[in-house]
Amino acid sequence: MSVFTPKNIFWGFLGLIFIGALIWFGKPKAGSVVLTPQILAVAATPFANVSITSKAAYVLDGKTGRELWSRNASSQLPLASLTKIMMAVTALSLVPEKTVITISPSFLNAEGDSGLYGNERWLLGDLLDLTLLESSNDGANAIAAVAGAMGREDVSEALSRERFVSAMNNKAKELGLKQTYFLNPTGLDESDNVSGGYGSARDMATLFSYAIHLYPKLFGITRYDNREFVSLSDLKHKIKNTNVSVADFPSLLGSKTGYTDLAGGNLVIAFDAGPDHPVIISVLGSSEKGRFEDTLKLVTATLEYLSNQE
Repeated sequence: MSVFTPKNIFWGFLGLIFIGALIWFGKPKAGSVVLTPQILAVAATPFANVSITSKAAYVLDGKTGRELWSRNASSQLPLASLTKIMMAVTALSLVPEKTVITISPSFLNAEGDSGLYGNERWLLGDLLDLTLLESSNDGANAIAAVAGAMGREDVSEALSRERFVSAMNNKAKELGLKQTYFLNPTGLDESDNVSGGYGSARDMATLFSYAIHLYPKLFGITRYDNREFVSLSDLKHKIKNTNVSVADFPSLLGSKTGYTDLAGGNLVIAFDAGPDHPVIISVLGSSEKGRFEDTLKLVTATLEYLSNQE
């Protein structure tokens, strides 16, 4: 019996049409995107698994100006002693580094005894180093009063300080720090519910990046666990870094801590992720210990992320 019956020929022809259709419609058309399982898979960045306690954080590539990662980057939060970053930048913009600062006894009333003495004389550069390393409120107030007077002796300490804070706020506007403003040069809380300064994680990373580029040596002192200073009055001061985890951060360029009841724990650091590749990390609203842990986690994730980009 022949297999080439009309019925078999019909079903064979239909099968050829079906197979042809599969081949035709399954073939990628010119210009179409082939979605393979590899392409469809979402690549998780090293930041995906980072768990931090801070209310806000920001990771800035200081070389490209690009945001690498953020959390609540624009949230306006109390700054505490991160305020002293702007204090230092403003002071150097107003008076020379060799300016002599005399410690008025009235400067010694701020919270946090830094061991300064009434009528002790300092070079501005040395007093800035001490103030940034220890986060000295007395030092910040003394610098603000002298720099705010801008060489005039007929200006009261209160007015000089007021002018200095105004200059800090003008600098914040100049740099486009939209969430940032200051009420004093130290960052100490003004009251139980008013901080001495406010800003965002993005603003603080931007400010610190500006500071280390304009004044590369300014925060260099904060790379050390402790340092001894000698004032022009020949008085010695052994000062410990408020960044107790300074040794844990690789290739550290500088840092600034902050802590008050309102702010909680704050920290900004800059480190080299590679040759001439600074990265700035800011964390706001963490705990006293958590700010260091949070920042170290972000450093680790950043290094892995940048390594994957190479």
